[in-house]
Amino acid sequence: MSKDFSPTKYILKSFKTGKEFNDEGWILDAPGEAEPTLIRAIYDKKQIEVKDDSWGLYKFADWLPIGRMLEGSSAPVTYKSEGLAKELGLKNLWITFSGYWPEKGTNMKTASFKETEAYSVCGRMTEDMKHTLVVASAGNTSRAFARVCSENNIPLLICVPEDNIDALWFDAPINDCVKLICSKSGSDYFDAIHLSNIVAGMEGFIAEGGAKNVARRDGMATTMLSATTTIGEIPDYYFQAIGSGTGAIAAWEANLRLIEDGRFGNKKMKLMVSQNTPFTPIHDAWKADSRAMLSLDDNLAREQVEAIVAKVLSNRKPPYPIAGGLYDAMKDAGGEVLLASNEQAAHAGELFLKTEGNDIHPASAIATATLIDAVKDGTVKKDDLIMLNITGGGEEKFKAENELFYLKPEIVFDINPNEEEVKEKVAKLFSK
Repeated sequence: MSKDFSPTKYILKSFKTGKEFNDEGWILDAPGEAEPTLIRAIYDKKQIEVKDDSWGLYKFADWLPIGRMLEGSSAPVTYKSEGLAKELGLKNLWITFSGYWPEKGTNMKTASFKETEAYSVCGRMTEDMKHTLVVASAGNTSRAFARVCSENNIPLLICVPEDNIDALWFDAPINDCVKLICSKSGSDYFDAIHLSNIVAGMEGFIAEGGAKNVARRDGMATTMLSATTTIGEIPDYYFQAIGSGTGAIAAWEANLRLIEDGRFGNKKMKLMVSQNTPFTPIHDAWKADSRAMLSLDDNLAREQVEAIVAKVLSNRKPPYPIAGGLYDAMKDAGGEVLLASNEQAAHAGELFLKTEGNDIHPASAIATATLIDAVKDGTVKKDDLIMLNITGGGEEKFKAENELFYLKPEIVFDINPNEEEVKEKVAKLFSK
């Protein structure tokens, strides 16, 4: 990229203890601390200067923990709703859209806000890191990382449940530096994470880190930065569907930075996060006022995941209990965990297409469905300033306009694989 880019200086800070330390390499945990905690990036620059759209995602680079910029990114776009707002009787509904919608100014070719994570995480990687990045996902995250790594020649191993590989579509063949392995049919996201953990412990491989990676969270936080800098103030309510809740944690962290910025007000927006019934582990823990996740039988969980339309919302071990995680975010900001069914999502998706003019992912439809309910039951009022985070959309539009290529797995492993077998086979993949 030919832009005059100067990385923002930052340090890292433990949420649990407040200890500060330098980012030396690929730090995912607070050094020397026994209790699990998220770490945060503390930026020298306290007031964000948003660059123009030609910078793509990096228009928000002031608050991204990156050392370089990569080609091909696009930022989320925020606009004031007319169609859906009129339908719901809302006067101040703003939609932050991440996906494929060139007419609105966003051109994410994977149609998912997971691109915000991938361009930030890979921008944090230094060019001298000689490791293969390992990413586990239910689909969208792997699609985003595969595209970014393919285009920028970054070695990547993605782990996805076999039942979800139809999510790995692209508009061009994927570079050979990207490899896919799967947990066999009948498995879920948790099984893919288990597989990735085995590989990440091998020499020459490094875990992307998920919610623990400050670059992932601050990349996702660009949705909140887009909304607030476009609107001119921090919203009252934030609606988003969640699997892990990392996007909501990121929005909360961005909210705190925006308060410190001083130009956007000092309120904490309520986190109105949602899950797809019958898979509702975060909802169940929150309703029980439990920091710990409630016990859930593995086989029952897999059955529930099979039943939901929004497969990306299927994280069985989310960063909910961890210090600085979703439990703490919601206790600090306020909010609620809401539920929507497959049928409600289908209706909401149709309504969004009719009133706003683009298709949206099932997860985004779950969020939209819970907004519809919140209006009906009076939780939100017609004058409230509402941000609806549409985390994926325009996929059908993109597919209709492009030839598609699918990534096929190199190896499919059992749900409970032999660790030595995994290590032996994966090592061969990258020794060719």
